[in-house]
Amino acid sequence: MLYYLFSYLQDLYNFPGAGLFEYISFRASLAIITSLLVSLVFGGKIITLIKRKQIGEEIRELGLDGEKNKRGTPTMGGLIIISAILIPTLLFTKINNIYIIVMVFSTLWLGIIGFLDDYIKVFRKDKKGLAGKFKVLGQVSLGIIVGLVMVFHPDIVIKDYHKQDTKNEKIYKLEKTSKTTIPFVSNNEFDYQSLTSWIGDKGHSFAWILFVMIVIFIITAVSNGANMTDGLDGLATGSAAIIGTTLALFAYVSGNIITAEYLNIMYIPNIGELVIFMSAFVGACVGFMWYNSFPAQVFMGDTGSLSIGGIIAVVAILIRKELLIPILCGVFLIENLSVILQVGYFKYTKKKYGIGKRIFKMAPLHHHFQKLGMHESKIVTRFWIIGIMLAVITVVTLKLR
Repeated sequence: MLYYLFSYLQDLYNFPGAGLFEYISFRASLAIITSLLVSLVFGGKIITLIKRKQIGEEIRELGLDGEKNKRGTPTMGGLIIISAILIPTLLFTKINNIYIIVMVFSTLWLGIIGFLDDYIKVFRKDKKGLAGKFKVLGQVSLGIIVGLVMVFHPDIVIKDYHKQDTKNEKIYKLEKTSKTTIPFVSNNEFDYQSLTSWIGDKGHSFAWILFVMIVIFIITAVSNGANMTDGLDGLATGSAAIIGTTLALFAYVSGNIITAEYLNIMYIPNIGELVIFMSAFVGACVGFMWYNSFPAQVFMGDTGSLSIGGIIAVVAILIRKELLIPILCGVFLIENLSVILQVGYFKYTKKKYGIGKRIFKMAPLHHHFQKLGMHESKIVTRFWIIGIMLAVITVVTLKLR
């Protein structure tokens, strides 16, 4: 909203300083500062309100050190994160930008699903929360919507290069395409149409169906991965802030035609507005850690964890970096895999030997290290370090061809 106000003042009255709002870097700086202030100032008030309503976390008995001290800690703190993301987004972005519309919708969509889950757990005293099938249905529905928007919305295009017939010069045009970014190959590009080429000449017509299915899988996997990671104070928010910073960098270089050409990467028009959104996202996560770091004064609950996971997944898809997620979101991935491996191996050994065996002392993986006697803060810090290393590797992959 402020972008349009200052643009109006600049055009009509040449208002001093109004032109700064044309710069993405300036608006991104305002977004991260505003999100930090919203988290810090209003976060405390929201926590007080949650305590007054006696919205406390019910801790399962897992035999972990310090778990009894966490009982009664306010939950549903994801409302702080969502507020700190949306307020700067509405203030400083071009809200008619299709990428911003998709992100605001995705944030609210998964926020509502997470809120319903927390509400059932807290107010109805049902530890199971929202039935798993409804969570998955919500994630799948969002994946379908995002996938279809990516495929059919006319404003979602990339700059694609072609060879001119007459002079054999390299020219470009903006067009709809099913291309995305992939590391370790020539030009770092991959076309989803190649996966349906075996069908025949009309195979490309079915590529969008496969793409939507991949989008569904990515959103479901990453949002669940973030949910699994949210088991120690500050672990999920810190990891998300690292990932969000990397995605903001990708959005900036992909949305700047000069930088994109210099780095020889895919240029995506109008994607630069996501830099502002992701700046608000990083600010919200960092601000939330003020209250969520050990010992936590508030937990984000599914309201926050599903939202931050979904935001990361959707942004990665929009900037066409979704195939880098296994590297960038390696912390979320290993947490998810540890649960899958633990459950799968237990069922396999129980069926084969009559006694279920475990790979880890406990899953998700961070609880395994707790069982080994490692302090919670040390586990979180080391996971952050791993997250930073993975983020650097992800950036480097853009030049590995």
